[in-house]
Amino acid sequence: MLKIGDFSKLSRISIRMLRHYDEMGLLIPKQTDHYTNYRYYNEEQLADAGRIISLKDMGFSLSTMKEIMKKYDDPKALSDFLVVKHTEMQAEETEIKQRLLLLETAIKRLREDDKVMNYNVILKAIPKRYVASVRKTIPSYNQEEILWKILMSETASLEMTPEDNCCSLAIFHDEGYKDSDVDIEIQMSVKGIYENTENVIFKTVPEVQTASATYKGSYEQITEVNQTVANWVRDNGYEFNGAMFCIYHVSPAQTMNPDDLVTEICYPIKKK
Repeated sequence: MLKIGDFSKLSRISIRMLRHYDEMGLLIPKQTDHYTNYRYYNEEQLADAGRIISLKDMGFSLSTMKEIMKKYDDPKALSDFLVVKHTEMQAEETEIKQRLLLLETAIKRLREDDKVMNYNVILKAIPKRYVASVRKTIPSYNQEEILWKILMSETASLEMTPEDNCCSLAIFHDEGYKDSDVDIEIQMSVKGIYENTENVIFKTVPEVQTASATYKGSYEQITEVNQTVANWVRDNGYEFNGAMFCIYHVSPAQTMNPDDLVTEICYPIKKK
């Protein structure tokens, strides 16, 4: 029998961790003196200690290691655990690589332009939503209120319930910028199911992945924000994949002061 200190040296596991493994039932001493509380291990348990170290190095949690140790002599069960962990770590590797790319891009661009962080671009998924939608060709971008008035007037009798995290946005469907006769769709996420009206369509829109930038103040900043988003999309290996839209967190309907407006520009994107 080996005292805990000797077993610690031979197994390369600290005494503190051996006591912790005992408490959680992962590696229980062969014998414990009830008077002194001294723990004793036998030499065969060094193999179990080695397995625990290997599993720890692979990134398994202690609770999972406890389950694995019960089935360590079953190659099929052990293989299943390893395959699951391998899949998890591949997903983590992909996520870490993406984060590293975002950091490297931010560092590079910040060194090139110390104002670039005024607009932070993030990768964001807009979830699937049920919306009230109005889409029309209107004279110009600054007359978007025409669509909102249609939406409000035609749904007034429906007593619509806005979604808890209500998302009000405008989608710009034209292929490029236009000086007049612009194709715009507005959407407001709502709860429940409603019948269409003359101009309002109720529909479910799918989740979309976007490059998103939020800014405060007047819409005159839009060109600078767009440039920041475009650079981010290029630098991070994405390409545009659909019509740009704006989410209004604080809209002209809520404030008369342009400096208080809060707008989020979202560009649907996909990996190249």
